[in-house]
Formats: sequence, structure tokens, C-alpha cells
Amino acid sequence: MDNQIPKNWAARFFTIFTGQAFSLFGSSLVQFALIWYLTQKTGSATVLATASLFAMLPQILLGPIAGTVVDRGSRRMIMIVSDATIALFTLLLAYLFWSGKVETWHIFLISAVRSAGGAFHYPAMASSTSLMVPKEQLARVAGANQMLQGLISIVAPPVGALLIAVLPTQNILMIDIATALLGITPLLFIAIPQPQEHHEDAPKASFMQDLVGGFKYMAAWPGLLMLGLMATLLNFLLAPTSALTPLLVTKYFGKGALELGSLDSFFGVGMIAGGITLGVWGGFKKRIVTSLVGIFSFSFAILAIASAPADKFWIMVVSMAVIGFMMPMANGPIQALFQTLVEPNMQGRVMSLISSVAQAMMPISLLIAGPVTDATSYQTWFWVAGVLNLLIAIGGFFVPAIFNIEENHHKNAAKAEAVTGTTGS
Repeated sequence: MDNQIPKNWAARFFTIFTGQAFSLFGSSLVQFALIWYLTQKTGSATVLATASLFAMLPQILLGPIAGTVVDRGSRRMIMIVSDATIALFTLLLAYLFWSGKVETWHIFLISAVRSAGGAFHYPAMASSTSLMVPKEQLARVAGANQMLQGLISIVAPPVGALLIAVLPTQNILMIDIATALLGITPLLFIAIPQPQEHHEDAPKASFMQDLVGGFKYMAAWPGLLMLGLMATLLNFLLAPTSALTPLLVTKYFGKGALELGSLDSFFGVGMIAGGITLGVWGGFKKRIVTSLVGIFSFSFAILAIASAPADKFWIMVVSMAVIGFMMPMANGPIQALFQTLVEPNMQGRVMSLISSVAQAMMPISLLIAGPVTDATSYQTWFWVAGVLNLLIAIGGFFVPAIFNIEENHHKNAAKAEAVTGTTGS
């Protein structure tokens, strides 16, 4: 695959990456503005929870289907159509705000459409990256992506708050449309390679065969399946810690909104620093080691939060910065592993499947963590998450299917591809 990547890959890839970064920033502004509008208009926790559900469910439900579409179609066109569809429906929502006809259900419905567009866009971009970036640079690119997410998490909320104070909501929505155009424009001029067919003379598989093939491919590769399950379990354990943080800050540490906001800032700064570090360093030669070390390290930070005395809030502040720093170390190499090890014609399905299951774990874990916390203490889930994450990290060093996944991938990839019986796209 590397010999097909041109020498000027960086200029081509980062032109697309920059456009997508602007688009992501615009989407974050819209998300902030819509949540603020619903908060001000309704003041209802149920409405906010429903809005989150509409923004989450399409990506969970459509993931496997979207991944199959990505592997069968033009990834560049899928990204263009996804961004354009999101922009078009955002324009419709802006019109509803401008005309004074907007209703809460309009926001729910268009949030669902935007989420559906994201369900197709994410696997298209992620699976295209491995065809545009040399293998040895994938971890660094993943670090740059993590840095971008950290930067947006810091910048978007205050910028959104400033814009809400000076602009009507429809004008903020128009900013998202402009940034979507910035994301689309490079895609109109820069070609994105398609994965090669392995058996060009074989009959093309049906959509359903390709859809089922994604499940078979993962099931036939123990290391890949375990890596996906590891990512899913981490999501299950970590999601409630974020949701429970406001309670821990206010009820246990006795702090207010300023201190709660500072945690987001320190986490974001840590994430940016971690992304830059991974981008420059690239991680250990064995990518899985970088990821396991990252999980191992942030597990201790979570345990530090769980064990911090009520008068030592600074421990939580420092721990959040450490968690933010270690997140790119944990997530970046795993993303790079999927992009390196999985056959290009299977990446859309594999990444979408893992993303869907991991996201589905979030509401499930919240349903469990809430009653557990109410019945015990505010720190309980932090103890659970810290201990189990630590065990996952340690276990990864001793499970050959995970630890040796890079060395054994040729044999396992061939076995998985043979089981699927697919011909590629």
C-alpha cells in the first residue's frame, strides 16, 4: 500500500484534514448553540436527554450499514454527500429559526439527520486515511487528530458562548454551513484512492454479503475482536465518569461552576499536549505498547480522583490533565492499528462496527452507573473504572492475541478474509 502513496502525501492529506477541522469546529458551535437554546427555552432535563438521544442513536444504528456503503462506494463522494446533506438540513433549521417557526421537534429531527451524516462521514474519512498516509506516519496523524479534538473542546464552548451573546441562533447555524463548505472544497479537487480489489474477476458480493462479511471478518480474527472489545469496555467504563464529574465536584468537593469548568480546560490542555507529543514522537515501535501504557497511566489518575480527600480538589485538577494527556496515547495507536492491520476494503465496516458498539455502551453504562452511585458514593464508579481499566491494561500485555497483533496480522488477516468470502470493493 505504501508504494501507491505519492511523495507529496502530506500536502494532499493535510489540506483535506484542515478543511475537515474547520467543519468539525463549525459542528461543535452548532451543537453548543442548540443545547443552549433548548436549555433556555425549556429548562427541561428530559428535553436535553432526548436531544442527546437523537444525536446518538443514528450513529449507533446506522454504523454497520454505513461502513458497508463506505467499503462498496467512493469514499470521497460519501464524504462530500455527507457534509453537503448536513449543511443542507442545517440551512433548513436556520430558516426555521429566522422565520420564527422552529419547534423543539425540528431540532430533534435535524439533529438526527446530522448524526446520520456523521455515521457515514467518520468511516469514510478514517478508512481513507490509511490510503493517503504512509503506515509509519499513521500514529502521528492520529496524534494530530487527538490534538485537534482537544483544541476544539477548549475553544468551541467559549466561542459559542460569545457568539450566542451577539448573534441570533440562525446566524450561528450559517457559520456551520460556511465551515462545511471549507470541508467539502478540498474534496472536490483532491482524489482519494480506493482500495484495490483482490479478485477482480470474481463476482461482486451483494450488499448483504458485504454487511455480514464485516461481522465475520472480526469474528475470525481473535486479536482484532479482542481489541474492539477492549475499546468498547473502556468506553463503557469511562462514559459515566464524565457524566458524574459535576456531582463529584459540587457534592463531594463542595466547589462551583468555575472549578467544574477548569476541569474541562485542564483536560483539554492535557489532550492537546498529548496529541502534540504523540504527533512528534510517534509512540513506541510496537503501537499496542503505547496504547496499553496510556490506559495503564490514566487508570492511576482515575484512582487518584476516587481516593482524593474532599479538601484536596487540586488532585482532581492534576488528574484530569493527566487523563487528557494519556487519552491520545491510548486512542491514537489503536486507531492507527485498525488503519494499518485491517484490509483497506474492510476498514469502513470494521471501524463503523466498533464505533457503533462502543457508542451503544454509553447509555447502557449510564443506566448502570447512576443507581450504583446513588446507592453507594460519588466516588464508587471512579473506583470501578480505575481498577478495571488497570486490569485491562495489564491483561493486554499477557494476552498474545492482543500483544502480538502486529506480528501475526498477515496470517490472521488472510484467515479473516478467507472466512468472509468477499471480494472487496
